[in-house]
Amino acid sequence: MPQSAPPAPVPDTASGPARGRGRGRRILLPAAIAALTAVFVAPLPQATAADDVYYRDALGKSGEPLKQALHGIISADTTKLTYSQVWEALKVTDADPNRPGNVVLIYSGISRSAANNGGNTGQWNREHVWPQSHGNFGTAAGPGTDLHHLRPEDVQVNGVRGNKDFDNGGSAVSGAPGNYTDADSWEPRDAVKGDVARMVFYMAVRYEGGDGFADLEVNNTAGNGSVPYLGRLSVLKEWHEQDPPDANERRRNEVIFEDYQNNRNPFIDHPEWVEAIW
Repeated sequence: MPQSAPPAPVPDTASGPARGRGRGRRILLPAAIAALTAVFVAPLPQATAADDVYYRDALGKSGEPLKQALHGIISADTTKLTYSQVWEALKVTDADPNRPGNVVLIYSGISRSAANNGGNTGQWNREHVWPQSHGNFGTAAGPGTDLHHLRPEDVQVNGVRGNKDFDNGGSAVSGAPGNYTDADSWEPRDAVKGDVARMVFYMAVRYEGGDGFADLEVNNTAGNGSVPYLGRLSVLKEWHEQDPPDANERRRNEVIFEDYQNNRNPFIDHPEWVEAIW
């Protein structure tokens, strides 16, 4: 019985003619190799515009040596504002890009007239993300007026937050959708969780006890009270990862550096340094 001819082989057009032991094997093109490599190789940290000069002494370090190097960098040649000057500065650093003349409140996310600041209901005031009582620095020039952790917030919402540590959970906060609180902790809305974490990390590096103020440190506790600690570290690290720096946060960092304090928040410029230290 006559047999039908076997089917003709399908040429491997991507790799050209097959020869010897390579017959039938598809050869990956450079583009395909690059795509696979990107899947398995984690990207290296991105250099920032400030690295060559500003962060020069911190590059290549980790752990306590990195923390001390950053402390020296962000503490040198800084300008300290008065508490009164903070009012006007926040109208610039936290200006609403979509509504000129307004500021965006950190926790509630509300856009409110920049001129409507003060201590009355319906106004915004100066929220210390690192509470003044956690180190007893009050409103003194330095930690009490440092723009890297001072943000506009509704007077009543600010009062509810008080001096609580940061953690997940609690009851919904009236007037601040997405925020939750309980007896000893505060959870901000998702859009600013990372911002809050990086402000806390900045304060723990900037103020190390050598300038007349307490040594501020992060720990893994909620309910720290008036000691110079703020938690919860494990949660803050999660928030930092979940909500990386965005364009607004980077712009704010730049404005504080260029126009007010002459220092930067290194954890906005180099998010990987959080894990390198903590």
